[in-house]
Amino acid sequence: MPQTALWVSLLAMCLIVAIRYLAISGLFAWMAKRIRPDVYAPADPKKAARMARQVKREIAWSLSAAVLYGLPAGLVAHLWATQGLTRIYVDPGAYPLWWIPASVFLYLVIHDAWFYWTHRAMHHWPWLFRKAHAVHHESRPPTAWAAMAFHPWESLSAAWLIPALTFVIPIHIAGLGLVLTIMTFFGVTNHMGWEIFPRRWIEGWFGRHVISASHHHVHHERYLSNYGLYFRFWDKLCGTDNGLSPDLLAAKERRFSPAPQPR
Repeated sequence: MPQTALWVSLLAMCLIVAIRYLAISGLFAWMAKRIRPDVYAPADPKKAARMARQVKREIAWSLSAAVLYGLPAGLVAHLWATQGLTRIYVDPGAYPLWWIPASVFLYLVIHDAWFYWTHRAMHHWPWLFRKAHAVHHESRPPTAWAAMAFHPWESLSAAWLIPALTFVIPIHIAGLGLVLTIMTFFGVTNHMGWEIFPRRWIEGWFGRHVISASHHHVHHERYLSNYGLYFRFWDKLCGTDNGLSPDLLAAKERRFSPAPQPR
């Protein structure tokens, strides 16, 4: 019975990660196709066919990544539910209330640092780029479906981090859910190919410190810069911040007609 429960937990988390990806990426892709048909529904038949092939490839790689992200998450869920071996807690009174937002921020800071340095390594070591990261950069430009379009080696480099932190840093179950929501949101919106935030945000305090599509799009254009996931801290500290995409910012000033609907 315990072994059966473990397998159920593993399978359930793989399905949850896959469904979460399909739902969130699908929602933002649908929004993008309506708002920015020039990016997601090009009029040129050749470009449209290439985009369709790219999206299929992004979804296939992302679903394979969902399995590798779901397995350690399923193991954590099983150990938490059956043996209480993690530091995940349910009672809000177990720690001071201020610890809930503090723990969320701490998880994001650690994840961002790990992402920056592993991401940078995959670009600076050619053999590692070819073996692991080249798959992600096959998308030009990336779409919302590219959020988890990783080679298995790249997935394995990151899938264990958040689960591992639950054994070390106490976090409320709702706080952990928020961390996963933020991770998914940034993963999808950073690859939109257009900027969802108002331009005044991007050119203000928010954009100077927090990463959005305008920042990450530059990485997909020039590669050796803008490696962060949530914050621009490491890029600025290490001299790898190459600013924001002028194309995405300029597009905020233009108006686009919705994509035509089939009759």
